[in-house]
Amino acid sequence: MQQADEAAQQIDLDFLWECAPAEEFAYAALADEYFGASYGPVERAALVLRLHGAPVYFRRKGRGQYQRAPEEQLKMALAGLERKRQQALVQAGYEEELKAGRLPDAFAGKALGLLTKPDKNSIEYKALDAAALARGVSPARLMLDCGGIPSARALHEARFLAEYFPHGTGFPAVAVGKLPEDLPRADVNAFSIDDITTTEIDDAFSVEHLSDGRVRIGVHIAAPALGIVRGDAVDAIARARLSTVYMPGDKITMLPDDVVDVFTLKEGDYRPALSLYIIVKRDTQEIVANETRAEYVYVKSNLRHNTLDELVTEDALAAGTGDYPHKDDIAALWPLAQALFERRQVARAGYGLKREVQRNTDYNFYVEGEHVSITPRRRGSPLDLIVSELAILANSTWGAFLHDHSVPGIYRTQRAFGMPSGPKRTRMQTSAAPHEGLGVPQYAWSTSPLRRYVDLVNQWQLLACVQHGVTAKLAAPFKQKDADLYAVVQGFDDTYAAYADHQRRMEYFWCLRWIKQEGRKQVSATVVKGELVRLDEVPLLLHVPALGVHARGTRVLLDVMSVDELTIEASVRLVSVLDAPMVSSGEPADEDEDADAADETLLDAADESAQGEAEALAEAGGAASGNGESSANGEEQSK
Repeated sequence: MQQADEAAQQIDLDFLWECAPAEEFAYAALADEYFGASYGPVERAALVLRLHGAPVYFRRKGRGQYQRAPEEQLKMALAGLERKRQQALVQAGYEEELKAGRLPDAFAGKALGLLTKPDKNSIEYKALDAAALARGVSPARLMLDCGGIPSARALHEARFLAEYFPHGTGFPAVAVGKLPEDLPRADVNAFSIDDITTTEIDDAFSVEHLSDGRVRIGVHIAAPALGIVRGDAVDAIARARLSTVYMPGDKITMLPDDVVDVFTLKEGDYRPALSLYIIVKRDTQEIVANETRAEYVYVKSNLRHNTLDELVTEDALAAGTGDYPHKDDIAALWPLAQALFERRQVARAGYGLKREVQRNTDYNFYVEGEHVSITPRRRGSPLDLIVSELAILANSTWGAFLHDHSVPGIYRTQRAFGMPSGPKRTRMQTSAAPHEGLGVPQYAWSTSPLRRYVDLVNQWQLLACVQHGVTAKLAAPFKQKDADLYAVVQGFDDTYAAYADHQRRMEYFWCLRWIKQEGRKQVSATVVKGELVRLDEVPLLLHVPALGVHARGTRVLLDVMSVDELTIEASVRLVSVLDAPMVSSGEPADEDEDADAADETLLDAADESAQGEAEALAEAGGAASGNGESSANGEEQSK
């Protein structure tokens, strides 16, 4: 057989094809034609091997029978083989360059595409995959080493955009519908409270002191539903995105800037708003009446946390000291916010829950180019409480308003905290039900319609109630058991979770960048649970192998062994224990269990923990990042 194999390789296939007849033939007949009269068993076996091994030239038709390929088909097949041969040579060249740490010229501008949405049949992808396998690294690592991608950050952002914004983040040209001409003008001077970079200003407040000693408080929400109609071009954009995406240093808005400009509650003008007015007794902070209106509201001031937080403190409010805009209005809102908070705690206790425990520190991310600044911000200030409690009040009140008019809305509910399995995640549904974590009988997201599609949907429904009263259920854009409303709920839940996950990953990325940027070889951290610690200076959670058994709250010093921005991981090891918390023998264990549950929620990015602060912070817009800023908080990430 070895002799036959060697002889077969000497047979010229082109000449053999020329010798073969066009019709079906027996190999013995072709042997006579090719070898002549004198050939032996070696030549006969060689011919069979050659015929059988050249399906491009010859097709087997039966035992010992063959037929040559038609000339045109043969030419096409040979051209295809040559093309594959050339591609294999090119691919091999690419592989060698990549293995040597050089980026082939053909890869210019293609690297991110090869790592996000690759054509796995392309020679570039095959070369990259083979070279990465040969070097024992991931394709992404190889591209980073070869300079194919500018940074790990670029890859993380490109992967997210390829998945959720495959057609880019820009907007088509759209026009906002005409606002109602008969919209009344409210006789109030409203003000908003937001971070310095917030541009989608959803909420503002007003205070009017009545002659009978009571106070009339307005919660004014931007009203894009007055100019956006279900099914129009702007609605299509909002429904496709479902939410504004926040990340350190950037954001991708749900609505185009020119649409936001029409409805955002910027100072110095009358803005369309959906307003909730409540009448409050000053002595008891009891709410005795409420009313919802669609109207134009004059926004006098856009107040900012960075200028007010140091001035508006609990001590300053108690003493009446300080000089800042809307001082008297804020002084009137502060006791109401405290009363609303306490009422929710009573309701939580009725559900078997402890008081909410707010985390003390939030973090702001400022990104300039590839440099990051991470600064702590005290959480739970009077301004935070005012904004969050009034937002919770509006969402709960409007949830009841929809229910009373038999108009479906999108509610957030949470039950069964007392069950042995522990707290259940927040669910979204189209009928009213309690949100036990917040301590309210119903809760419908309605206060951020510029940045959440659910809120825009609820605002359409609320406007139907305001404009049509008892016939609202017939006029509302979404009717009872509307399949499209269920689709909105499902789509929003999945997309919102993905956006939150990207925000969290990028916050972790920038925390790692901060460690490298600041040259930190050692960092201090606090034990959360088991081998999990939280860094003291930035909001980063890390696992520490062989940490040992330590009480939660123990502060430790860690060596930073390595930081990997590509995988968003850091390797650390324990150096020493700095200090341990003081624990009395009579301290109840269940408080630790509650804290553990909250941190598990943080880790798993569950929607809300037992702490209702999550929803409150979400409503307050605390995580809203604008031009270069983002806010990170364990509860906010899960909002």
